[in-house]
Amino acid sequence: MSSVRIGVDTGGTFTDVVLVDEESGQIVTTKTPSTPANPADGFMAGVHKVLEAHAGSRALDAVSALVHGTTVATNQLLEDRPDGTSHLGFVTTEGFEFVLEIARQSVPDGYGNSYFWVKPPRIVPVHRVRTVGGRLDHLGREVRPFDEKQAADVARWFRERGVTAIGVCFLHSYANPDHERRMREVLEREHPEAVVSLSSDVLREYREYERSVTTLVDAAVKPIMRRYIDNLSERLGRPFSVMKSNGGVLSAAEVVHQPITTVLSGPAAGALGAALIAGTAGHPSVITLDGGGTSTDVAVVVDGEPSLTTEGSIGRYPCKIPMIDIVTVGAGGGSIAWVSPEGTLKVGPRSAGADPGPICYGRGGAEVTVTDAHVFLGRVPPHLLGGEIPLDVAAARAGVEALAGRLGLAPERCATGILEISAFNQSNAIRQITVQRGLDVRDFPMVAFGGSGPLLACRLIDILGLRAAIVPPDPGNVSAFGLLTVDVKNDYVRTHVARDPSPAALGEILADLEAQAAAALDREGFAEHVYARSADLRYYGQAYEVRVPAPDGPVDAAWRDTVVERFHAEHERLYGYGYRDDPRHAVEWVNLRVSGIGPITRPRIARRPRQEDEPSPVATRDVYFERWGRTVIYRRADLGAGAVVRGPAVVEEYGSTLPVHPGFTATMDDYGNLVVVSDDRQDR
Repeated sequence: MSSVRIGVDTGGTFTDVVLVDEESGQIVTTKTPSTPANPADGFMAGVHKVLEAHAGSRALDAVSALVHGTTVATNQLLEDRPDGTSHLGFVTTEGFEFVLEIARQSVPDGYGNSYFWVKPPRIVPVHRVRTVGGRLDHLGREVRPFDEKQAADVARWFRERGVTAIGVCFLHSYANPDHERRMREVLEREHPEAVVSLSSDVLREYREYERSVTTLVDAAVKPIMRRYIDNLSERLGRPFSVMKSNGGVLSAAEVVHQPITTVLSGPAAGALGAALIAGTAGHPSVITLDGGGTSTDVAVVVDGEPSLTTEGSIGRYPCKIPMIDIVTVGAGGGSIAWVSPEGTLKVGPRSAGADPGPICYGRGGAEVTVTDAHVFLGRVPPHLLGGEIPLDVAAARAGVEALAGRLGLAPERCATGILEISAFNQSNAIRQITVQRGLDVRDFPMVAFGGSGPLLACRLIDILGLRAAIVPPDPGNVSAFGLLTVDVKNDYVRTHVARDPSPAALGEILADLEAQAAAALDREGFAEHVYARSADLRYYGQAYEVRVPAPDGPVDAAWRDTVVERFHAEHERLYGYGYRDDPRHAVEWVNLRVSGIGPITRPRIARRPRQEDEPSPVATRDVYFERWGRTVIYRRADLGAGAVVRGPAVVEEYGSTLPVHPGFTATMDDYGNLVVVSDDRQDR
């Protein structure tokens, strides 16, 4: 019996599924509507659907690996539901109960100064914060002993009030976790039904505010993640893995202990899948744009690797876990068009989601969405998923006409205005991930994928001056495909602040971190282990660090000098200056990091046969670009390598649609990607 691997990405509107047959190399893709009330229903429906398409059977016997991308763990925080953290409590060091209120003196973008910004409510209100006596210094030495009696009183206080998820963050526990571990023992004894997260387990790194919030987010999502994983495990009857935001995967049995690592799970898989597809086609550095039903996720890939950050956030909560650097904007196919109190047209960030969905879905949606605008203009066919989901074109038209009437616009102008606003929202996200990171957006082609990603590709080329847009085969399933391209990966960090650390001290910490990584990879069943070292350094007196890769091998003076030299070079690249030859500016080491990697075999992307003849359209229909006109429709499956489609035209496939605007050309490359360029730029 053949052995297959399956990737399942649960999105806000659709659940995307990809199956790879490891013997034949065959790749099968499909989609099914997501089920927000219980995402496991959509997951199981997608798995059964792809197995039937592959072998005519729903049996899981032939499945050798199943990888899942999900944001179930963090939806309650992203949506800011009032009850999302009502079960959450916080334990910290006596005298530091206001660490969440003090926070950081930083004002979000869009506010001129703090006079116009009101801090949002804390993840845990002050009345659910308890303190325990005991104190460590910054080296982890005990200054005051842990107060066992006070800890027991705190545990009983939480138990009596029904607080069932508790985050523990004591001062300087990154240097010595002993007090936090003793607090967990007390909670297990006095309040056994509580779910507990320790900051020394979640983020063994200094800066108590970020460590506190990261730990509390982990504690907040643990109960829902455990219920979801248990439900899926029971229904599958077999183990599976979950995508992490750092670009790796982890078994479901392990991920329930660190659910915060799954934030941006699906978007991370999309960036990795797009990186592999683009790299195979000869584009090692690209912008990735993942357009879904609810949002659009944007990332940058440089030399085949998506950029990583530890400065990310989950909603409004800063989380210093390693994650692929992704900017998300509420500009998806389901984003709702609305009229502001000032009478202007707005689009998003609110979304119609999967239920009820856009008006054209015919499921009770009453507000015009981006998808309705595309349907009205004829740029999307009157059905989705190859006819599985018929669309109500008349209802979309009526909705757009009603909105246009409120605005005093012609319906066509209203619909194109909706798409223009959505395109500019996406372009702002691209500028944020490129221009604000010191990159020139014009240096990169853009990989547009996701169900709605290719729809605005031509406008984004115009707005941003992009070299090209690359639309992969089955663009709606790139994130699910990406799940099958990633290694098992765990990250470990230890703070060690020193201006002149001894090689022996650095080597001891790295050896300990690598031992932790090895134990985790052994539990995952990997005989081959790969370790990636890195270090965070800064000039003495700075409040921020620069991360640089650290070499393998023995840690000696030469090893230390190599890391310092890499820091000087990277600081100069990032900020335009460095102090390599200035002894007045000492280099300070801050954090040491190790990633433990269990490598997998990635799917191969096959070449497409050449097409010598002119491609033939399968139909025509009225489509509005600058004006209404009869427009040719191509079926993507009929196009071979070298096929050229000149706009105006529409290229349709199972999970997505590419409108080729007038003045643009789409050419299929050897790997089945449609490369879209502006004719003006092509002629230069």
